[in-house]
Amino acid sequence: MQKIKSLMARQGLKSPQESMADLSPVENFRIPSKEELRELRELPVDPQAEQEIINSIEEVYFSSDSFDMVRHELEKLPPDLNLQELEECRDKLKRQQAAVSKKVADLILEKQPSYVKELERVTSLQTNLQLAAVICTNARRQLSLAKEGFTEASLGLLANQRRRQLLTGLLKSLRTIKTLQRTDVRLSEMLEEEDYPGAIQLCLECQKAASTFKHYSCISELNSKLQDTLEQIEEQLDVALSKTCKHFDVTHYTKVQMAYTLLGKTQTAMDQLHMHFTQAIHNTVFQVVLGYVELCAGNADTKFQKMQYKDLCTHITPDSYIPCLTDLCKALWEVMLSYHRTMQWHEEHDNVDAAPAADGNSAAGSDESNFGRSYVKKKLEHGLTRIWQDVQLKVKAYLLGTDMSNFKYDDFIFVLDIISRLMQVGEEFCGSRSELLQESIKRQSVNYFKNYHRTRLEELRMFLENETWELCPVKSNFNIVQLHEFKFMGQSRSPSVSPSRQTSAANPADVSLFEQYYQGGNPFEMQIDNKEDETEDVLASNGYESDELEKNVYQDYDSDSDVPEELKRDYVDEQTGDIPVKSVSRETLRSRKKSDYSLNKMNNAPILTNTTLNVIRLVGKYMQMMNILKPIAFDVIHCMSQLFDYYLYAVYTFFGRNDMYESSGLGLISSRLRTTLNRIQESLIDMEAAADSAGSHGPSEERKEKVPSPHLSQLVVLTSSGTLYGLAERVVATESLVFLAEQFEFLQPHLDTMMPAVKKPFLQQFYSQTVSTASELRKPIYWIVAAKAIDYEQMLLLMAGVKWDIKDIMSQHNVYVDVLLKEFEQFNKRLGDVSRHVRIPLPVSNVLWEHCIRLANRTLVEGYANVKKCSNEGRALMQLDFQQFLMKLEKLTDIRPIPDKEFVETYIKAYYLTENDMEQFIKNHREYSMKQLTNLVNVCLGSHINKKARQKLLAAIDDIDRPKR
Repeated sequence: MQKIKSLMARQGLKSPQESMADLSPVENFRIPSKEELRELRELPVDPQAEQEIINSIEEVYFSSDSFDMVRHELEKLPPDLNLQELEECRDKLKRQQAAVSKKVADLILEKQPSYVKELERVTSLQTNLQLAAVICTNARRQLSLAKEGFTEASLGLLANQRRRQLLTGLLKSLRTIKTLQRTDVRLSEMLEEEDYPGAIQLCLECQKAASTFKHYSCISELNSKLQDTLEQIEEQLDVALSKTCKHFDVTHYTKVQMAYTLLGKTQTAMDQLHMHFTQAIHNTVFQVVLGYVELCAGNADTKFQKMQYKDLCTHITPDSYIPCLTDLCKALWEVMLSYHRTMQWHEEHDNVDAAPAADGNSAAGSDESNFGRSYVKKKLEHGLTRIWQDVQLKVKAYLLGTDMSNFKYDDFIFVLDIISRLMQVGEEFCGSRSELLQESIKRQSVNYFKNYHRTRLEELRMFLENETWELCPVKSNFNIVQLHEFKFMGQSRSPSVSPSRQTSAANPADVSLFEQYYQGGNPFEMQIDNKEDETEDVLASNGYESDELEKNVYQDYDSDSDVPEELKRDYVDEQTGDIPVKSVSRETLRSRKKSDYSLNKMNNAPILTNTTLNVIRLVGKYMQMMNILKPIAFDVIHCMSQLFDYYLYAVYTFFGRNDMYESSGLGLISSRLRTTLNRIQESLIDMEAAADSAGSHGPSEERKEKVPSPHLSQLVVLTSSGTLYGLAERVVATESLVFLAEQFEFLQPHLDTMMPAVKKPFLQQFYSQTVSTASELRKPIYWIVAAKAIDYEQMLLLMAGVKWDIKDIMSQHNVYVDVLLKEFEQFNKRLGDVSRHVRIPLPVSNVLWEHCIRLANRTLVEGYANVKKCSNEGRALMQLDFQQFLMKLEKLTDIRPIPDKEFVETYIKAYYLTENDMEQFIKNHREYSMKQLTNLVNVCLGSHINKKARQKLLAAIDDIDRPKR
């Protein structure tokens, strides 16, 4: 086998496929001859056998054209050749070749008609191509003749005309290029004139022209120069845009916006504008504060310019604080006004631009324009809150950079007013509630107010300790709203509105600050109140309001038409609560002269002292602060309550504290008043101050909130009987406290609107537990006068000298009754003397008389209880004495019924009781002392009952008295 292969290689034999490849395509696909076809037909035809032979051909023969069948068959041969096997293999291949050839011949015969037809079409195509070649030859001949028919002169004319046209176009292009070269001068002029739209329009046109002539080499450099110029214009345009942040000019801003529209960068311009506004806020506040810091620092070497704004704010001095804050707010107002006017400009131009867009000429352009306007609008609306937030942060840093606790009150109120006005600007600017400003000013206000209130309490203590409790002469129509501190209450506005807002609120048009100051001006211009024009007309001249009043003070006693309604409460009857009718007859008033000591030169004027007036002014100042800054309303009202508490406690300490209260058994101090006094003492009064005065230890934090107990001035004498033991001072002190309580009652509705809802129970408790107890101090304070004004001990001595175990019924009362009545008449006279200096209101005279009568009646019972022996006639004499006393007493006073009248009558009648009735009497009448009840048992029943019965009654008395001990 190897020999055969090597022989084939040496002779260069080719395989049948290679031999076939060398043939032409026509030869390769030669049609079998007739003889071959005949031979093929003569072969036995068995379609099934033929198909089996074809199927027996190996798949590899059909794989590809490059298949080498000879090599394939040779490789199949075994190493040891066998002739018979080779012949069998050859016969098989022949049969397969014959079957394939027959199959191919059958297919050729089947397609022969189509082949003949196609061959005819090829022949026809060849004939047509020969005809076309003849036509082309003739056409070339004719063209050659036409070419020879034209002269070179006519063609030259056409060429020259074309050259002329080209040169004309070139000249035009050169002139355009020359113009482009000179545009930079014109652009510079337009930029200096701030004609940004024109400059950009010119630059864009030049760029467009340059792109047309870009095939010229000189244009490439010009194009680069124009691009640099355009960038320079954009930079200057950005600078021009930043200028609108501080001083908005409609014409200037319109040019800038037109320029950005030409550039197609309106959205970018809006982003840049917000950056400029943020930068403007920072630069503005920094420069304002830096200017004041450097001015106050003088020649200091400190490099303030390198400091952060927050640190710079800490170097502001107290003297320059308010002017700097004012300038700061002015500058920020200009920035916010510019932003507000910017928004107005866009709103107006959006409306103008939206009208042509509605025609719908260009749907795509309209959609793009609408999108741009919508973007700008949203950006501007979002910027409102962002800019106001920046403003708040800058002002907050300034507010918290200085400790304002030691500022003067008017200065601090001025700061509050400025911040309140700024918050109003913020509310109108973007509807913000200015939480950052509120929080910062609240912190400063609480800090300031604690220090301020502490100082005011110390001042109040000093005033009280130096107060001589003399009447402060005010007009009869005095009202607290006449004071400067309460002027804000006369303005018709909501308590939450700052005083600065009142200027715009009073405007009938009710315009906003931005509309009000649109053309110029500034809401933060410092306004100095002309207090000389606002004089307080509340003090009476020399004690008289006019000469006419001095002349008619007695004749026109019933004239009270000029007394405000809230001040007429001075005349409310403490017993009935009724208010006297305004038009009271002269006879009725004259009949009251013995009990209502108000016929004096200060007719019907409120009773108050300089200290009272100072407290009222303080309350007004506190309310001003609370009015401006509502978040600290509770702290302010709490401090106001402390002013009233301290005043009440001082009056009680000076005039009402006495150890004899409990022993009197008169219940002078109610449980509510005692609770109030104890609460004030525990929460407000520093009881350890006197003990620590000699020590060096500072007070604790808790004690810092308290005030030492005040001491009565040495100039006030309360021990002189000639002045009824300081009755005038006691009246002025007590009634000034009552007047102060009435003013607090008058202010309650206003305070209630300011107090947070969760804190209102405190206010209600303050009024119900403290303010309403002011009038209750009358009892303990005037009781001391009543206890000393009449000599009750002398009466007891005179009663002890009376013989009560008489046998005859007497028709003449005892001397002690006349002495007692004379004491009352003297008391009445001294009351009249006091009333010439200080008006004694009806409730005061009633309390005084009630105390005196009550003490006199109890003295009578005590005198009767001292009797050792008494007959029935003696008991009748007791009744006669008491009836005589009542009859004369009723002429001196209008008090009805007489206080403790039943107390005396019941005791006298008890002398007639039997043993069983006495036991029941002892159980039912615990108002009598043990001594008084014991006297009844010993004197009245002593001779009628045995020792055992007496011991039983005395034991019952002891049982009643034991719980008291």
